[in-house]
Amino acid sequence: MRKQLLARIRSRSIHVAVVGLGYVGLPLALSFAAKGFKTFGIDTSPERVQKILDGKSFITDVSDAEIRGPVRRGQFTPSVDASLISGCQAVIICVPTPIKRRYTPDISFMLSAVRAVAAHLRKGTLVVLESTTYPGTTEELILPELEKSGLKAGQDFFLAFSPERIDPGNAQHTVTRIPKVVGGLTPACNEFAAALYGSIIAQIHQVSSPRAAEMAKLLENTFRLINIGWINEAAMMCKAFDIDIWEVIDAAKTKPFGFMPFYPGLGVGGHCIPEDPIYLYWKARQRGYSSRFIKLAADINSAMPAYAVECIGGILKKNGKAIAGSRILVVGVTYKKDVKDLRKSPSVKLIEVLRSLGAEVSFYDPLVPYLSIDGLKIDGVALTSKGVAAQDCVAVAVDHTAVNYALILKNARAVFDIKNVYCAQRSRKITKL
Repeated sequence: MRKQLLARIRSRSIHVAVVGLGYVGLPLALSFAAKGFKTFGIDTSPERVQKILDGKSFITDVSDAEIRGPVRRGQFTPSVDASLISGCQAVIICVPTPIKRRYTPDISFMLSAVRAVAAHLRKGTLVVLESTTYPGTTEELILPELEKSGLKAGQDFFLAFSPERIDPGNAQHTVTRIPKVVGGLTPACNEFAAALYGSIIAQIHQVSSPRAAEMAKLLENTFRLINIGWINEAAMMCKAFDIDIWEVIDAAKTKPFGFMPFYPGLGVGGHCIPEDPIYLYWKARQRGYSSRFIKLAADINSAMPAYAVECIGGILKKNGKAIAGSRILVVGVTYKKDVKDLRKSPSVKLIEVLRSLGAEVSFYDPLVPYLSIDGLKIDGVALTSKGVAAQDCVAVAVDHTAVNYALILKNARAVFDIKNVYCAQRSRKITKL
């Protein structure tokens, strides 16, 4: 079986199923299809599947053309039919792992996907979990579910964990260019998973177990959460000392060793950084250990929109205004620069807090035409000289490339520069985070 599976991977004659066609699964499935593997994409959303069949992308990093070609050639088949898994020799699970409530993971999507795989599991199949989760998930939850099929892991089928490392909007580090970490249940599981990913990705790094691979992913994202939390705290500290945090960062990063620059902002957004470290925090607490660093960083980042509102209140007060009744324009509502993604965007939280305090809030984002807040549809406004001049304050929350910042500065009464877009400008209008 070992020789046969390896030979089929190398000849690209195996069929690959990717379960979950979101921002991780869709690019991965297309990458396998592009390398000649017959690939099936399984998703529970008929609307999402139909969009793919129509050649329409809903992912920032995937163009319509990248979908149309493989679908038309029959190299990539999206479907809601999980039974297609039974004809595949490799199954990769890429489903969401959100937070159910504060500090508690929601693994329901993952368990549902694994049970669907177990129902159609065949001898000789490689199963890989990519969904970010806490250390021990693959062995403690996934393994028992799959073995309910009557097959034995490491003998009848093969199991591994390989964390996704997608960076939305990053054209340089695409799915096939990012080194892949692989942790198999057994040496044979590791070998097969490394061979599979090695067919589309140049650099494969094998670790000793699924637990080590699961922990590696959480270490990466927790590192970012904690350092973003610290730089946000440092920004608030510098504000109290009347020091420019951006000047301080520029000075510190001249050190050629021992320092990595992080930059302040409204907090963290997207799926990974706000949620992944909480999986580690939750699992550690199950083992009797409380990670104070994770909780503190998460709390600091969550509080940044409220802190920004305080800063805006101070700016308005200098001009004889209060937040209630003031006209405030928020520039940028996505969670990340130049990426059309609103998941857990702290800019949206900023708007919600300002509105709750009675401000007349509008927004401009070149990538987002409207928002839905508290069940209400809020249309974005055009960025015009007259519109900017009518605002009591303009808050630059996201540093999108396609924004006319010169127009804002020329016409605004006051600018709250959260992202340091006016780093080379000196004006009494500008207040930095």
